[in-house]
Amino acid sequence: MIIKYTLQRLLMLIPVSLSISVVIFLVVHLLPGDPIDNLMRVGSSPEDRLAMTVKYGLDRTLVEQYLLWIRSILSGDFGEAIVLRRPVSALIRQNLPYSLTLGALAFAFSSIVGMIAGTVSAVAKNPIVEQVVKAFILLGSTVPSFWLALLMILLFSVTLGWFPVSGAKTWTALVLPVLTIGFGGVALVARVTRVALVEIARQDFVTLLHAKGLSRSTILFRHLLPHAFLPVVTILALRIGWILGGAVTVEFVFGRPGLGSLLIRALGQRDYPVVQGCLLMLALAVMLGTLIGDVAQAALDPRVREATT
Repeated sequence: MIIKYTLQRLLMLIPVSLSISVVIFLVVHLLPGDPIDNLMRVGSSPEDRLAMTVKYGLDRTLVEQYLLWIRSILSGDFGEAIVLRRPVSALIRQNLPYSLTLGALAFAFSSIVGMIAGTVSAVAKNPIVEQVVKAFILLGSTVPSFWLALLMILLFSVTLGWFPVSGAKTWTALVLPVLTIGFGGVALVARVTRVALVEIARQDFVTLLHAKGLSRSTILFRHLLPHAFLPVVTILALRIGWILGGAVTVEFVFGRPGLGSLLIRALGQRDYPVVQGCLLMLALAVMLGTLIGDVAQAALDPRVREATT
C-alpha cells in the first residue's frame, strides 16, 4: 500500500515539475538585462553582439528556447553558462555539496533542539522555564535570517573572534551559518511540538494511563511523543525546502560557496542557464522534501494513505 502511495505521489510530481520549469524560464527571461552585456568589451561592434546572441540561441523565440532547454535537461545537460563559460551541471555539482551539508546540519539542529525545547515547554511545571521557551519561540519566529547572520558575525566573529567571518575551509566556518538557518526552524518545531503534546495530554486515554499508575516519563515517551510526532513530521518536511531557500541569502552573507552564492552571482550577470539550473534544483529539492514528508506521514498514519488511494 505504501509503495502504491509513493508511486502515485511521484507521478504527480511530473506535471508540477513541468509547470515550475515554465514559471522559472519565463521569470528569468522577463527580468530586465541581458547576459550578452557582460560579454561585450569596450568598442565591440553590433555585429559582434549579434554573433554572440546567435551563438547562445538568444535570437530564437522564447518557446523555442524553452523547448531546447527542456530537451537538454531531459538528456542530463543543463547547458553552458554564458558568462562563466562552463557546463552548468559542473557548476551545480561543484556547489551542491556545500549547500547540502549546510542544509542537512541546519535541519538536524532545528529538528533536535526544536523537539527538545517543545517537549520541555509542554511538560515543565515551572512557569519561568515555560516563559523562557515561549520567548525563545517568539524570537526565532520573527527575526529575519539575514539580520541574525549579520548580528552573529558582529558578535562571534568580529568581537569575540570565535568563528571565521566567511569561507568554507574549516568546520568552524559552518557553525554560524547552521545556527542562523536553524534558529528559525527551532522556534517553529518547538511550537508545533508543544501544541501537539498539550492537546494530546488532554485526551481521555492519557487520563486513563495516569489512573493506571504509569509514570510520567513512560506516558511521555511511549504514548505522547509518538502521537505528537505526526504533525512535527509535516513541519519538518516543509522545512527542507525552507532551509534550502534560506541558505541562498545566508551563503551569500557568510561568503560560502554553494547553490545560493552561485545563484545570486548568476542573477547579477543575467546568466540565464545558471539561474535556471539553480532555481530548478532548489524547486526539485522543495518538492522532494514535501514528498518525503507525505510518505513519512502515510507510513505513520494509515488514514492518510486511505484518503489518497
